[in-house]
Amino acid sequence: MLSTIGSESTAIAYPLLILALTHSPAKAGVVGFARILPWALFGFVAGVAADRLPRKAMMLTSDVVRACLLATIVVAAAVGHITFQQVAIVAFLEGSMYVFFNIAEVGALRSVVPKVQLPSAAAAEQARFSTVTIVAPPLGGALFGVGRAFPFLAGAISPAFSFATLLAMRTPFQEVREPDDAPLRAQIAEGFRFLWRQPFLRSCAILFTFTNLVFEGMFLVLIVIARRHGMPGSEIGALIAVFGVCSLIGSAIAPRIVHALSMRAIVVGAFWVQLGIVGYVIWPNIWVLLVSYLPMALFLPSVYAVVIGYRVAITPDRLTGRVNSVARTIALCGAPFGPLGAGVLLSTTSGRTTVTVFAAILLVLALGATLSPSIRSAPDIADLAETALTPPVLPETVGL
Repeated sequence: MLSTIGSESTAIAYPLLILALTHSPAKAGVVGFARILPWALFGFVAGVAADRLPRKAMMLTSDVVRACLLATIVVAAAVGHITFQQVAIVAFLEGSMYVFFNIAEVGALRSVVPKVQLPSAAAAEQARFSTVTIVAPPLGGALFGVGRAFPFLAGAISPAFSFATLLAMRTPFQEVREPDDAPLRAQIAEGFRFLWRQPFLRSCAILFTFTNLVFEGMFLVLIVIARRHGMPGSEIGALIAVFGVCSLIGSAIAPRIVHALSMRAIVVGAFWVQLGIVGYVIWPNIWVLLVSYLPMALFLPSVYAVVIGYRVAITPDRLTGRVNSVARTIALCGAPFGPLGAGVLLSTTSGRTTVTVFAAILLVLALGATLSPSIRSAPDIADLAETALTPPVLPETVGL
């Protein structure tokens, strides 16, 4: 958590830095695109690597490389020669290292947590992320107010916490595996086939592609609109922290929601609650935009708990890296286009028009999730103890 707080303080610092250097929302969107693009490029390869190589070594290496990359921005700022191109390259490379770290982390979670507890573990992970969302944006904004290099200095130092705790762990991060000499393409295809044969997981991955596009785009929209209202970086960070507070509350109540509602109700409900951003279209005010997005923050942890927990539980250890990388790559391949599209729209139209476009996308997704046969036939999370041992036999309906 300490490591992620430092690293995520740069998430708000990247757009703030580019807006300060270029005054261009479009260029801020390009940097956001560059930071998320590695999921689409390297997600499959990272999955194979996590199943072939020692997961702990992957995570340690990623920590070191990310720290060195962020240190280059600190040095450039110190000598007074920092450019848009350098920030975009560092964002891309740092995002690439995060992909490899994150895929290895998912596999490690499965190795140390009993399968039947994986939904609760996924909710706990979301609680950690929510805590980070509360602390990191205000920290990043406040540090940026002190000096442009300070958020990146925190990001460069913070991986030391992760590095030290990973070294201290003695639990194996994977089962004993026989060497696999199959071609890279064949190994990726095996993970892809496993996911594709699960209609519910397949549909969720495809639908989340566009949800993540909107989510990442709205992150930049909030920052740019707040800047246009004259808010300093520290206040913008505080706005995003409110989202984190709601997400933390959502993590706390996620176990109750998971037991009270069906998996289908949780997934479909998540799409409809996101349409709250229509409130900003009706009344274009920064506070309305913030409040209209908060219900999604409350509900999202429950979605993560059931979808990620179920997916990890039914996947054999030897395929964990590949299956989760395939799912996340599909789900996140649209995410880079969120800030890119938001940046272009904000540079050429109003914030109101930009939010209208994103709201229209969410309406289509909500209708699609509601009508999807594979979402309608979602498995029962109460049966996880059984499905953890044997992948479920679900009807082979075509998902969205």
